[in-house]
Amino acid sequence: MTLKNPVLIDGQGLPALETRIAEDLQHLCYPGKDWVLQRAGVTDIVIIGGGMCGMVAWLALKTGGMHNVRVLDREAKGREGPWLSYARMETLRSPKELTGPAFGHGALTFQAWFRAQFGRQDWDALDKIPRPMWMDYLRWYRETLSIPIENGISVDHVEPEGDLLRLTVSGAGSDTILTRKLIFATGRDGTGGPNIPDFVGDLPDHLWAHSADEIDFPALKGKRVAVIGVGASAVDNAAEALEHGAAEVRHLVRRKQMPTINKMMGIGSFGFTAGFADLPDEWRWRFMQYSFATQTPSPRGSTLRVSRHPNAYFHFGKATTRIVQQGDGAQIHFSDGTSYLADFVILGTGFVIDPMARTEFGKTAGDILLWRDVYTPPQEEESADLGRFPYLNEDFTFREKAPGTAPWLKNVYCFNYGASASLGKVSGDIPGISDGAGWLARALASTLYREDIETHWQGMKDYDKPELLGNEWTATELETSATSQEGQVA
Repeated sequence: MTLKNPVLIDGQGLPALETRIAEDLQHLCYPGKDWVLQRAGVTDIVIIGGGMCGMVAWLALKTGGMHNVRVLDREAKGREGPWLSYARMETLRSPKELTGPAFGHGALTFQAWFRAQFGRQDWDALDKIPRPMWMDYLRWYRETLSIPIENGISVDHVEPEGDLLRLTVSGAGSDTILTRKLIFATGRDGTGGPNIPDFVGDLPDHLWAHSADEIDFPALKGKRVAVIGVGASAVDNAAEALEHGAAEVRHLVRRKQMPTINKMMGIGSFGFTAGFADLPDEWRWRFMQYSFATQTPSPRGSTLRVSRHPNAYFHFGKATTRIVQQGDGAQIHFSDGTSYLADFVILGTGFVIDPMARTEFGKTAGDILLWRDVYTPPQEEESADLGRFPYLNEDFTFREKAPGTAPWLKNVYCFNYGASASLGKVSGDIPGISDGAGWLARALASTLYREDIETHWQGMKDYDKPELLGNEWTATELETSATSQEGQVA
């Protein structure tokens, strides 16, 4: 199909784009009809996380007529998500054309936002999206849609209360919240936390940090910095240390060779997004385990950002076994019997999925069904990391290990990276996030409607607004002739 005379947005400014968005949403009857039955003092849905995942989830729910929703985020306004904290890349990995959280609205895409301000020529010249600019876009997204994010609020504990959930929160307006459904839209570490290897267990805190920590990079000027790992976060943190004047930065890499191919990118498609969750366990595991084993490489630009420094080094086949304090530094020991003395160590070891690490669940975290509880892979496909992923229902909800131990988990939705083993890449990464949000909203709508089915049925029977008033027709008698028993006219 060829579009004729498209409405141009290039260089027209954000107010013009916002007017177009408002008109588009009006044409689509947004927001959807409010149909959920209200309970006094109860929030229908609470979303933990006001970043990209939480906002597009809110938009999908609002579109579907679910209005009694609260969005909570522990960070200050405008600092939701990782983009201004531990995300230290210069640009995003994702191609600039991806629609991200636009939820089917072309005018809500990053491309529309960029072109409205800078025009088509600058758009064509743009290679990758600068990370701070992505955060600017997400701020605009929030303001344009009037998403009511409550900042400075942390959800500390979740427990059942009848058929509801009681959330204990801290921060601004600390209190408890009663809700029917809870969505964890908590990003990369949403069902776990930073991966901290045992080999730093005896190392003093001032000698090391994880890449997700706040790091005083200016303090590394003139220091020997060791970065363990060579993935995207490791490389970005190495670059920050070099750019702040580190004497040298040495990547210590367990692998024998540098990962160079992003295997998941090669199979990305609507078919993969739509079909992954319906695959048998062995195929879902196989795809994810292979992706883990081959490892997603750091972006080319990020890697060049490091290697352009003459005091940056990449050392392969250096599996760290233990790190101990040596004088004022950290002595790093490797499996090959060698060691290296650094002034500071940065762990670029990523995140681990482990519900037991989430304090919100308390002891109930041990009742969550995991992949290792369900599936035993062939020896050549074993993965302890993948085994810790939650084994979810098709509607993003958690399952209990043993029936009856924690039935309330069916009211908690895992809309973050932890869902990827069960449902695919639809709840954390830019490419599939809108598909995931639509999926989530439909699942929640179905559940909420089903739970109140008796009341909806009664509402149907009680509905008595006539469409015809009785004056639209005139009743008349039909002239008939008598018939015999054999049906013949008399």
